[in-house]
Amino acid sequence: MTAVAATATAPSTLRDLITLTKPRITLLVLITTAGGMWLAGRPSMVRVILTLLGTALVVAGANTLNMYLERDIDGRMARTRDRPLPTRRLRPEVALAMGLALGAVAVPLLTLGVNRLTGLLAAISLILYVLVYTPLKQRSPIALLVGAIPGAMPPLMGWTATTGALEAPGLILFGILFFWQLPHFLAITLFRTDDYARAGFKILAAERGARVAKIHVVIYLAVLVPVSLLLVPVGVARTPYLVAAPVLGAALFAWGLLGLRKSAGEQWARRMFIGSLIYLTLLFGALVAGGAG
Repeated sequence: MTAVAATATAPSTLRDLITLTKPRITLLVLITTAGGMWLAGRPSMVRVILTLLGTALVVAGANTLNMYLERDIDGRMARTRDRPLPTRRLRPEVALAMGLALGAVAVPLLTLGVNRLTGLLAAISLILYVLVYTPLKQRSPIALLVGAIPGAMPPLMGWTATTGALEAPGLILFGILFFWQLPHFLAITLFRTDDYARAGFKILAAERGARVAKIHVVIYLAVLVPVSLLLVPVGVARTPYLVAAPVLGAALFAWGLLGLRKSAGEQWARRMFIGSLIYLTLLFGALVAGGAG
């Protein structure tokens, strides 16, 4: 077995390396990080570039190491079995070296090029995601809460990159992403329960039943709506956001409640997943449009 399959071409190998970083997730992270920076003020272009570059590298490194650690598990899931490592298009050692290298560059870059607080938050996110969240997924549904911490860190990192301080608006942004992720990912597990169970992941829907998972969706949405409104009294959000946040929140919460019906099944869960993405996009759009800046 060579480092890359004998029939692979350079472009296909490059595509596989990019796949390890989960580019769509990385892009979403960069958008929320940039949103946090925009709301915190107007940093210099150099600081913006260093923050986004460092954030992209740390997320890419975390995702790559996640794929390395879960390469055998990915082979058992329909949605991941075609990834580069399960199919052996790339050797595991390549992913390990790449993930470690990306993390080793990202954290010092953010620490020295931006500020120590942002570098610390990046390091915490990397450690939690790779060393705690990834192995915990096969042990307890609590992994969802742990994984939501690094997932919610990007807008807070954007805020600290600009201000150099942990402040209420940045922490509220963190809270919004944290409570948004929980129903979002529970929805995924509800329409992919069998796939996750086959991989050995301890998800709520498999461990305690779909109804319990749906109840948790409603609870998290009930917390998300008031948390999202906290940006108004701290002076970060203005009229467009004040109008959009409660309307969007009420609509998503109402859809969550519909999930408690006995007839609500896979189709409801898929629409919950899509609806949560639409909610976040429109919410941040209104926030940037009406941000204090």
